Amino acid sequence: MVNKTNIGIIGIQGAISEHKTILEKTYQEIGIKGTTLIVRNNSDIEKIDGLIIPGGESSTISKVLKKNKMKDQLVRKIINNDLPVMGTCAGSIILAKKTGEENKKVHQLKVMDMEVKRNAFGRQSSSFEKKINIDLFEKPYPAVFIRAPSIERVWGSCKPLASIKNKIVMAKQNKKIAISFHPELTQDTRIHRYFLNQCQ
Repeated sequence: MVNKTNIGIIGIQGAISEHKTILEKTYQEIGIKGTTLIVRNNSDIEKIDGLIIPGGESSTISKVLKKNKMKDQLVRKIINNDLPVMGTCAGSIILAKKTGEENKKVHQLKVMDMEVKRNAFGRQSSSFEKKINIDLFEKPYPAVFIRAPSIERVWGSCKPLASIKNKIVMAKQNKKIAISFHPELTQDTRIHRYFLNQCQ
């Protein structure tokens, strides 16, 4: 692990503070001089070693990214510079090349070979927590699902890491991670630890 790393969180809308809190906890646990930057413009993008796109409203987040001309810059940084990126819930929708419906409200980055379906596990009232098996870890992970999407299919170098009843809920493609649930809402830092390892 590097001695110092700077992780960006898209600071438009969603679970921004929750990701910041668990990142700081993870920095302490693994003993690195990590910093967290709330990313709101293109100059911020150039300062980061890794990026988190948080859960929230995928249409709102992606609309602002496009309006602020951050979308193209992010795509270039992710593809050309191999920027590690983790999208949780709405963030996974934004990373996907396809959605299960033609939704012109979501301006996806289209950097992961997968198709995502919005609200696949129901609305807010259908939120739930479930221990799931993730290929990266030996012990089950306490996953929190809130208006969660599902990853309907993957192709190319994109690989599933966890599923519930044939619905993929976590996938990885090189240094890009898509997650249907909310790892920032638990005290379990394993996913954020894994992501920080990708940012070396």
